[in-house]
Amino acid sequence: MKKRRVIVIIPSVFLIISLTAYILWPRSAQNNEYKTLFELSFADLDFGNEITSLSENGLPAAAVYQAENSGDENRIRGWGIVRAKNNKTPQADPGAPELLKKYNGIYIADTNKPVIYLTFDEGYEAGYTAGILDTLKKHNVNAIFFITGPYLNKHEDLVRRMVEEGHAVGNHTVSHPSLPTLSDEKIKKEVADLDMVFYEKFKRHMVFLRPPRGEYSERSLRVTSEMGYINVFWSFAYKDWDRNNQKGWEYAYNNVMSNLHNGAILLLHAVSSDNAQALDRIITDARKKGYEFGNVFDLIKLARGEGE
Repeated sequence: MKKRRVIVIIPSVFLIISLTAYILWPRSAQNNEYKTLFELSFADLDFGNEITSLSENGLPAAAVYQAENSGDENRIRGWGIVRAKNNKTPQADPGAPELLKKYNGIYIADTNKPVIYLTFDEGYEAGYTAGILDTLKKHNVNAIFFITGPYLNKHEDLVRRMVEEGHAVGNHTVSHPSLPTLSDEKIKKEVADLDMVFYEKFKRHMVFLRPPRGEYSERSLRVTSEMGYINVFWSFAYKDWDRNNQKGWEYAYNNVMSNLHNGAILLLHAVSSDNAQALDRIITDARKKGYEFGNVFDLIKLARGEGE
């Protein structure tokens, strides 16, 4: 009888150990592929180069480069804008506006109207979002805040303020990867997983998507458009995301004010102290120049060709 018990116990112990290792291994793995939304931390995300199409001096450059062994639909593109003087409409890369329109994307609104739209990228929190929300509330202006998975996890209180105060919360993916480098299924997972948790908390779905780093391909546009998303790029951005290289509120103010134009979709990073401090003056003085700030939800109809 004793021998039989030993024979039975040893395989049972081995089975338990194996099952335990199988269950726990993904949670201890360092590869983000095996981490859930609530296991990811900001340290897992790469914010080293927020917009690949901006050169070192902060000026936009047309950045179109070829992925290895890829067809035209997989060509990786970096969103680029050539600024224009005297509040004229900036120019996007040749062919890019047509490609966005094909998949209900948008980077600029109606260029016949002096209306501006504010968007903020919220990869992580640097302590300025509450003040930004206060300023927007003061001026009755709404914006799109593009958040990541860890941001939703760690700062649900701020996201709730965004929702309750009339802003749009956009999808900046779970882990901030370059979407065109992923398979279709991984693109869908990066986007859908964040929306799923957002819906569980706020009972509404995300509509706007901003591709991390401004990198996209026709395939990534197609896949996300088929999911019902509007890819929102921008007609103005500058190198504002480096927290160790802030240059004062006047620098932010002058950059924005000198590049205002009809239908502008402004991209500002909420981690910038310069932006946070300049925002009140930007809104006030832009209105003095004859501009108004549009309701960001109007971009849905504009992108889909349903509005004027």
